[in-house]
Amino acid sequence: MSKARLVITAVVVEGRSQSAVAREYGVSQGWISRLVKRYRAEGEAAFQARSRRPHTSPTRLAQTTIDVIIELRAELAGKGLDNGPATIAWHLRHRHGLTVGAATIHRHLRAAGLISPQPHKRPKSSYVRFAAEQPNERWQADFTHWWLADRTHVEILCWLDDHARYALSVTAHRRVTGPIVLTEFRKACDTHGIPASTLTDNGMVFTTRLSGGRGGRNGLENELRRLGVTQINSTPNHPTTCGKVERFHQTLKRFLANQPTAATLADLQTQLDAFVDEYNHHRPHRSIPHHGTPATSYTARPKATPGERSDTHDRVRTDRIDPTGVITLRRRAPAPHRHRPNLRRHPCADARPGPQHHHRQRRHRRTAAPANTGPHQGLPTHRRTQRPKTEKALNPNAGSELFRCLETSHGAPGRIRTCDTGFMRACKPS
Repeated sequence: MSKARLVITAVVVEGRSQSAVAREYGVSQGWISRLVKRYRAEGEAAFQARSRRPHTSPTRLAQTTIDVIIELRAELAGKGLDNGPATIAWHLRHRHGLTVGAATIHRHLRAAGLISPQPHKRPKSSYVRFAAEQPNERWQADFTHWWLADRTHVEILCWLDDHARYALSVTAHRRVTGPIVLTEFRKACDTHGIPASTLTDNGMVFTTRLSGGRGGRNGLENELRRLGVTQINSTPNHPTTCGKVERFHQTLKRFLANQPTAATLADLQTQLDAFVDEYNHHRPHRSIPHHGTPATSYTARPKATPGERSDTHDRVRTDRIDPTGVITLRRRAPAPHRHRPNLRRHPCADARPGPQHHHRQRRHRRTAAPANTGPHQGLPTHRRTQRPKTEKALNPNAGSELFRCLETSHGAPGRIRTCDTGFMRACKPS
C-alpha cells in the first residue's frame, strides 16, 4: 500500500488529526491537506502518479526555432556536410541570428527522433589530443580509396595542415605512387610555403624506413631532407596518430556520397575542388576556436618555417674489418664489391697516424706453432702450461697505431668510417 493511501485512511477513515499523521509518517501537513482535498474531489484517481511538468515554460525554445533546427539538420545532411548540434548552432548564429546552445539543439533533435544513441563509442576524453601551434608547423598526409561510376578504383591523396585543419591539396589519381606524392607536395609548397615538419603513416610512398634498408630513401624523403623539413612517421597499427587526416577522409567521403557519382577522374577532381572550397572557407570546424573556418585559422598566425638540419643523405657507418683484413663497402644494396686495403695505411686519402693511440689497428701475423718438444712433449695442447706473458702481451697498445678521422671525430679498434656513396671521404690528419 502506498503512503498516500495510508495517510488518507488515517485522516478520513480513522479521523486522526493531520498534524499527528504528518509526524507519524514524516511528511508535511500541507501535503496531507492537498492530498485530502484531491481525494474528496476525484476519489481513487487521487492516488495515481501525476506529471511534475510546470504549466508554463517562459524560457522554452520557440516552436519556429525548433522547426529551423530540424530544417538545417535535413539541409546539411542532404549536402553531405556535418550536421551535428555544434554545426547547427553555428549556422543558426551566422545565418539566422539565433543563439541556441548545442545541448538544447541535441535535446530537440533527440525528441524528434533524429539522433540515434551510440553508447559503444569510446569517449573522446580518453584520447591524447595534440595540435601544432602555428600554420605550416606540421602537415599530415594520407590517401584514401574511392570508386567511379563504372566501379573503377581510384585513390585520393590529401595534404592537411595540423594547426588549422586547412585542406592544402586534395587530388584524385588512378593509383598514388611515390613520384605523385612528391609532385603534389612540391605544388603545395609552391602555393602555401614549406612546412617545418610532416606527419604520415608508414606507407612506402611516404617512407622506406620499414623496408629493411632496401633501395635507400624515396623521393619524398630526399626532398624533405633537402628542404630541411623534419619527417615524422606514426607507430605501426596506431592510426589515431594521424587522426586529423583520417577524420578528414570521413568528412570528404560523406560529401562525395551525396553527390552524383563521378564518371571520370576529371569529374571527381571537380567535385573535390568544390568540397575543398566549402571545407576551407564556409564550413565551421569544431576543433578551431570559436568554431571558425580552417581558412580563418590558417591565416591568423605567422607560418612556421623549416629549421636548420645537420644530417645529409650520406650516413656515417661503422664497418668492422674481418680476420682476413677485408672491408665491405655498400651502396644502396648488400655488398656490391669488396676492397682489401693496406692495413698499414689509413684507407682514406691524405690520412696519417694520429698522435695518440689507444687500440690496436694493424693485424700481426701469427708465428708458426712451436715444435712439440721440451717439458710439455706429448701433452695435449689445452693441458700445457701457459707461457709467461711478454711486455707486448701485457700492453696490447704497444706499437699500435690509430688513424683518427677529424670529420667524424671518432676512432675505434679494428674499425673504419665509411659512407653510402660508394667511396670513403678524405680525412684530414688528426
